[in-house]
Amino acid sequence: MNSPSSPTQSAALPFAVAFLGIAIFSAMDAVMKHLSIVIGAYNAMLWRTIISLVVLAPIFVLRGGRWPERAVFRLHVLRGATAGLSLLLFFWALARVPLAEGIALSFIAPLIALALAAFFLKEKIARSALFASVLAFGGVLVIVAGQPGAAAGGSNWQGQAAILLAAVLYAVSIVAGRRQAQAAGPLEIALFFNIVAGALLLVAAPRFAILPDWTHFPPLILATMAANISIMLIAWAYARAETQYLLPVEYTAFLWAAMFGWLVFGEAVTAATLSGAVLIVAACLLAARSNRGIAHADVHLDVAGTGSDIASDPLIAPESADS
Repeated sequence: MNSPSSPTQSAALPFAVAFLGIAIFSAMDAVMKHLSIVIGAYNAMLWRTIISLVVLAPIFVLRGGRWPERAVFRLHVLRGATAGLSLLLFFWALARVPLAEGIALSFIAPLIALALAAFFLKEKIARSALFASVLAFGGVLVIVAGQPGAAAGGSNWQGQAAILLAAVLYAVSIVAGRRQAQAAGPLEIALFFNIVAGALLLVAAPRFAILPDWTHFPPLILATMAANISIMLIAWAYARAETQYLLPVEYTAFLWAAMFGWLVFGEAVTAATLSGAVLIVAACLLAARSNRGIAHADVHLDVAGTGSDIASDPLIAPESADS
């Protein structure tokens, strides 16, 4: 029998909160898929970012927020650029592949993060984690091989390729996010993500930006609220329970994606997608047991951390040590 202070019992409420956060985030994915179809992924991301800035910036200022130091700002730029481009590619792909398939393919990101952590952070990767990478790659092959291009008008492979590239960029943001969470609080991280992503999106605004019809603003506002509420819920959960206990809840996103894809877009989940998702999730759980420092949800772990010396982080340029 577990004592009142046992990890299992203490993680029960955070697990439930994280479960709710993932459900809300999956609903946001469905809304963004709709917006990506009707106004394009670029404009969906651009206007969601603008709305987020309008909401977050005044709160940040009123709470006494200040411009971050140079080393922390470079972390914001790194994560904002990689995560922002990753989301743009992901939402572009969701307009071309079923929602459940897209979510399943994105689960490869934690395994890529393991390799990046070994390279950048000099973390030792266990043999079982290497096996997990092979298993996950097999899952990706199963999903890709089981989706005939004709079913998506010949464009399915483009969406799959975009999601895999998005997963690579997302993995970079996971590694950067581990240091970022030690250097800044949730509000600052959320704000500067939107500042950096928004600045990058505005570069292409003269060519691609449009003013959406007023009927598109309710779903844009809904997507913005869902994204920020989900991030805060997941951040709260991960601040109160270890990743090893909460990691499994991340993969409920596939179930939510399958449900929303079926209800909203009439998408059926193929046997190949389901089989590949099982292989990828099993691989990620195996890797998490071997390397508990990396997790899919770390990119959402926006809690102030241990105060470690981020100036020595190899993800930041060497000259940042003087900031």
